Amino acid sequence: MPILNYILVVLGAYLLGSIPFGYLVAKAKGIDIRTAGSGNIGATNAMRVLGKPAGIFVLLMDMLKGLAAVWLCTEILQRMNIAAADVQTARVIAGISVVLGHNYTCWLRFKGGKGIATTGGAFLALAPWAVLVAIVVFVLLVLLTKYVSVGSIGTAIALPTTIWVMTPSDLFLCIVATLLGVMAIYKHKSNIQRLLAGTENRVGKKTSAPEAAK
Repeated sequence: MPILNYILVVLGAYLLGSIPFGYLVAKAKGIDIRTAGSGNIGATNAMRVLGKPAGIFVLLMDMLKGLAAVWLCTEILQRMNIAAADVQTARVIAGISVVLGHNYTCWLRFKGGKGIATTGGAFLALAPWAVLVAIVVFVLLVLLTKYVSVGSIGTAIALPTTIWVMTPSDLFLCIVATLLGVMAIYKHKSNIQRLLAGTENRVGKKTSAPEAAK
C-alpha cells in the first residue's frame, strides 16, 4: 500500500480522536473541565463534575470515535481493493493514532484524556474478545476497590495480555496493544500517586474543585 495512504490513515484517525468530547460537553454547560475535579477531559472526571448522564455520554462518544476510526479505515481501504495484510496493518495504525489523538489533542495544546475508553472502542474492532476480558477485569476491580483508576490500570494490563495470549501470531497488534497499555498506565501516574497517598476519589464522589494532588 502506498505510504501516502498510511499517512492519511494516521492523520484521519488522529483528528477523529482529537475531538475532545469531555471538554465540549463541559463547555456547553459553562464549565472548563480542565480546571475542575482532576482536570482531565475524560469520562470519569466528566461524570464527577457534570453528573452521570453527561459522563456516560462522554464515555460513549470517546469509545465511538475509537471504533469509528478503525471501522472507517477498514471500509475505505477494502473498497480500494487494498491487500488484506495491508488493511490489517492500517487498521492497527488507525487504532493507535485515534488514541494518540484523544490523549494529546491538538485543539487543547496537546493535552487530553487517558485513553481507556478510546482504546476500548478501537479494540472492539481489532480484538473484541480481548475487550470483553478487559471489561470484566475493569468491573471486578472497581467493585472490589471502589476506584475507577484501579479498574482502568487493570484494564490497561488485561487488554494487551489477553491479545498476546489469543492472537500471538499478529505481532504488530500485540506490540501496539502493549504500547497503548503502557501509555495508559503512564497517563494514570497522578492517580497512582493519589492512591499511594490515600487521597484518590472513590466511585460515587462528586467534585467540582481541583484535586490537590493534580
